[in-house]
Parts: sequence; C-alpha cells; structure tokens
Amino acid sequence: MADNTSMLNDLIETSKDGENGFRSAAEDAKSAELKATFLRRAEDCAKGASELQQLVSRMGGKPEQGGSVAGAMHRGWMDLKAKVAHRDDLAILEECERGEDVAKAKYRKALDASLPDDVRAVVQRQYDGVVSNHDAVRDLRDRYRLTKG
Repeated sequence: MADNTSMLNDLIETSKDGENGFRSAAEDAKSAELKATFLRRAEDCAKGASELQQLVSRMGGKPEQGGSVAGAMHRGWMDLKAKVAHRDDLAILEECERGEDVAKAKYRKALDASLPDDVRAVVQRQYDGVVSNHDAVRDLRDRYRLTKG
C-alpha cells in the first residue's frame, strides 16, 4: 500500500508540474487559441492532481501538495529561456510536448505496477487524458511548424 501511495504521489507531482507548465505556457503564448488551450490543459492537470490526492488520503497516505523539484527546475529553465530568447508559440508547443512525454512515461510506469482495480481505473483514465493532451499539443505543434516554414 505504501508503494502505491508513493507512486500516486509521484503522479500528483507530475500533474502539478503539468498544471504549472501549462499555466506558464499560457502566459507566454501569443495566440489566443493557444492561451485558451493551455489554460484548459492546466485545469485538467489540477483536477487530476486533486483526484489522486483524494485516492492517497483514502489509502491512508499523506498526499503531495506541490510539484517536483525536477518540475520546478524545468519551469525555472523555461523562465530563464524566456528571458534570454524570444519564445514563439512553436517553441512553447515544443516545450509542452516534452513535458507531456515525461507525463506519459510516468503514467505508463504506474500502469505497469500492481495497483488495486479502482486505483488502476483512475490512473488509466488519466493516462488516456495525458495521451490525448500530448497528441493535441503535437498536432498543434505540427500545424505551427507548417505555418512557420
């Protein structure tokens, strides 16, 4: 059980990292379409984190409240990059896609573990959402590449 709460806490950190990353992307994006998309994704991540926090509490664990150190460093890198270089919407989309790649890998790892059926159902549903988010960001990125080229 402790292993499961630890794994879920890792997913909470991942979700919080995604929320913070998408909010940062929304602030930096020039396109109104991207701003709205990133804010919706941030909300999805926040809801996912909240749902996982409830599961951890129900399992008797102490739920994570924030993002990871790696996520904070990544956001710090994004902030630094924004200060030293002009970030266009394509660069922001590429950064978001990298973040979603990390999230997919973490959820995949969780699904490979032995989880109770009710927990697995939540993690699977959230993983499906992460994959959908990733694919939507990738498709936007591809569209922005075409318009830039």
